Amino acid sequence: MSHTEKEKVLGGGAGLAGAIVLESGTELGEIEIKARGYWEQVWRRFKRDKIAIGGGITIILLILAAFVGAPIARHFLGHGPDDQFYNALNQYGYPIGPWAHVDNGLGGTTFLPLGADSTLGRDEFLRLLYGSRVSFEVALLATVGSMSIGILMGSMAGYFRGWVDTVVSRVTEITMAFPFVLFTIALASTIGDSINNITFGGLIGRGVFTLFIIFSVFGWFYPARIMRAVVLSLREKEFVEAARMTGSGDWRIIRSHILPHLVAPITVYSTLSVAGFILAEAGLSFLGVGIKQPTASWGNLLGAAPDYYTVQPWLMVWPGLAVLITTLAFNLLGDGLRDAFDPRATH
Repeated sequence: MSHTEKEKVLGGGAGLAGAIVLESGTELGEIEIKARGYWEQVWRRFKRDKIAIGGGITIILLILAAFVGAPIARHFLGHGPDDQFYNALNQYGYPIGPWAHVDNGLGGTTFLPLGADSTLGRDEFLRLLYGSRVSFEVALLATVGSMSIGILMGSMAGYFRGWVDTVVSRVTEITMAFPFVLFTIALASTIGDSINNITFGGLIGRGVFTLFIIFSVFGWFYPARIMRAVVLSLREKEFVEAARMTGSGDWRIIRSHILPHLVAPITVYSTLSVAGFILAEAGLSFLGVGIKQPTASWGNLLGAAPDYYTVQPWLMVWPGLAVLITTLAFNLLGDGLRDAFDPRATH
């Protein structure tokens, strides 16, 4: 008996399934071909990237620590991030270091896991946790605001072209060239205090709304340029022509046929924007024109740390590490999502 006679492939007619019988007559089973959807393929590519998954898990843990862990830590420590302990100083009058107990003025002691933040004796650990809430609020809200404006402006410019594209492009260039740092300084020195007090009943931190407005107004131009380029390509596709031939209006085509194809670039750029806005908030707060004391943020914690860098260098390490880890996690997640959404990705 020849080799081909010993190994038989049994087909299923017009179906896609068959059975393989080996030389010994053992049946391996049916081989079924199943088409995978777009999102299933994205997930399969993404879960192979362990670094991106690690970045996503880190982000989840940081958000939980900021919004869930901070109140829990405050409860167990028995004091708040703004409570001052004037005896939390060493013999030279500088803030004490990590893992210290100080007199709480009520006949007992209180625990400062990371020491005091300054000569005011506030808990560095709690201020780091509550500062993460403010930094996340600024970054997430600014990302939503800037992406919303950018998507709207970019979609209009790419789809309608002509004079609409010209106007949007000129406004984009003006926004890019505008010195927003100088504008922020001018705003902080004039009406900044009144805007900073807008907290929506304590829902967001003091000063968050101001930075949300500034970052949204001056941060939309880059996503707008990305969306414009993508929409310029999409508007020439056959499915858009088919929708136009069936009588669909321009806004219906944009909403139902263009925007779903923008999910990938929107998702990827949003993760990268959060990291950028965290750094921007830290930079402005470090300069004293962002989140103002006594509200804690990573930026103003870094701003106060250089005063004690020779005697208590840890005050620069803690918020610096927090900014580094958070921005790195968002960037790694963004890189992983970019590769996952790329159908040409092979890993």
